[in-house]
Amino acid sequence: MTLAPPDPATSLAPSRQHGPIQVVKRLGWGVADQGIASLSNFALGLFVARTLGASNFGAFALAFISYTVVTNAARGLATDPLLVRFSGAESGPWRKATSSATGTALAVGVGAGILSIVAGLLLPDPLGPVFVALGIALPGLTLQDSWRFAFFAAHRGASAFINDLFWTVLLVSALVGLHLLGDASAATCLLAFGATASLAAVLGGVQARTIPRPQNAGKWLRTHSGLSVRYLLENLSLSGASQIRAFVLGGVAGLAAVGHVRASEILMGPFYVVLMGISQVAVPEASRVFHRDPTRLSWFCFRLGGVQAAGAVMWGLILLLIFPLGPGPFILKDLWMPTSQLIPAITLTVVATSFVTAATAGLRAMGVARRSLRTQLVSSALYLVGGTAGAILGGAIGTSWGVTAAQFVAAILWWHQLRSALAEHARPAVAR
Repeated sequence: MTLAPPDPATSLAPSRQHGPIQVVKRLGWGVADQGIASLSNFALGLFVARTLGASNFGAFALAFISYTVVTNAARGLATDPLLVRFSGAESGPWRKATSSATGTALAVGVGAGILSIVAGLLLPDPLGPVFVALGIALPGLTLQDSWRFAFFAAHRGASAFINDLFWTVLLVSALVGLHLLGDASAATCLLAFGATASLAAVLGGVQARTIPRPQNAGKWLRTHSGLSVRYLLENLSLSGASQIRAFVLGGVAGLAAVGHVRASEILMGPFYVVLMGISQVAVPEASRVFHRDPTRLSWFCFRLGGVQAAGAVMWGLILLLIFPLGPGPFILKDLWMPTSQLIPAITLTVVATSFVTAATAGLRAMGVARRSLRTQLVSSALYLVGGTAGAILGGAIGTSWGVTAAQFVAAILWWHQLRSALAEHARPAVAR
């Protein structure tokens, strides 16, 4: 049976769901859930950085970036179309769609996991064992990630929060166990990451009262190909550019430089909680605004981006003014000094990214995948050029500032596309 997407104009929740209190509540669940999810990533990265040193942490960082590439691919094919077409759908259609979407995400994880294992068997130490471990972990990681977005599509932020909390508790317990046993390595940490995610994925099926159906992946992709292919290219273009940038940086400046860049991203972790948490629910909220009053979408997205950018500046100032007094050296040990030099660049990068993600949410809410795909490809090319050129010319510092410049140009491009799409949408109404 083909899954037909509901009409967004008729599938939205009742009007009482649109009040400001309800919107803030849903955004709050997004931030809370991302806080827990980011805590698990933060704990894992910090544990590896403190335990294994810069070079091994660099190898771990390359594997972690590869993990983000795969999860972004799974989101583009599976959960991004689910968010756009089934946000606020009735429970029956939502369960059928979720079963197929999570099954598609699982299939992506299995396929990518096999490729990662093969690559790991061919790579030398310390990269080889790390990528083998990543391959084993990927199916559970992609499936667990898909439940999060499925719950937000159903306005069940509390369910996503509980699932990620369960995963985080398991992961922290596993890391403590590895520390006590003295058996910690980048590979064993990734195996713990994947094993605990798999257990949380099982819980997700119980919460949703449905099971993933990988056999429906082909039908899901055919039904939603108009969105999934474009969103796949969008997601892979940026995460793929990030992966290439990291490998180029490792090749010209060493694995330690990759570790320093990843450590600067870990320092921004508390703010990423806000950025990613809001991003999880931004598309459904923007979709509601657009279908109620398209003229308000641009202002909604601008406020969304502005709040996130202000938060990034505040957190960057804390890192620059307070962390040198003790928290920074305590958290990162020997990694602190080289990493601290990257804080200004990554803070400004996140400021620009805040406006990029806000405009992206607006375009996705409108369903103009062709515009967003074109803009994402250009933005990714800018990121790749800025990041790799900076890496070749200036190592970790050069690549950080190169990405900053690229993201500011990208923000201008995204907002131009959003305004153009809204103007194009308004023309038929004016003609009528």
